[in-house]
Amino acid sequence: MADEPKKERKSWRKGYVQVYTGNGKGKTTAAFGLALRAAGAGLRVFIAQFAKGMDYSELHAFRRFDDLITVKQYGRGCFIHGAPAEEDIRAAQNALSEIRDVLNSGRYKVVILDEANIATFFELISVDDLAALIDAKPEEMELVITGRNADPVIIDRADLVTEMCEVKHYYTEGVQARDGIES
Repeated sequence: MADEPKKERKSWRKGYVQVYTGNGKGKTTAAFGLALRAAGAGLRVFIAQFAKGMDYSELHAFRRFDDLITVKQYGRGCFIHGAPAEEDIRAAQNALSEIRDVLNSGRYKVVILDEANIATFFELISVDDLAALIDAKPEEMELVITGRNADPVIIDRADLVTEMCEVKHYYTEGVQARDGIES
């Protein structure tokens, strides 16, 4: 209605570094919930998925926000078991280069580095490389890093760290990932 006062947006000038880690379910889900909230507030979001190249249901949902949410996958479509292949390392190194450009573009207010902790754990990228991305983050940008096994260097640089702790999970009973819930 024309007579209703316009809602005033609370703007913010300082962005923080958030880390979601641990062995429990929900790290990517929490980051993607934040992406949805940011898009709802009209903020542009860039999501870089390390070590993921498969089609997930949330990617279909994000396509509805293609003017606000950009998702780029840097994985080969398979899980890494043991030592990563050269292709995995090249893909992650390519991601680093592109993410540096994203950080400097001024286009995005929120950047999510999904599974970046896993990328350091499997030595696709170095902890120093990930720390350098944190250090290069513009002051007003929110940076979210997900994945198990967050290195202490990354935890120390973060402003917020949440550890997802598995207490009980039905996959131990043989339940596979379900469309719309886990995939």
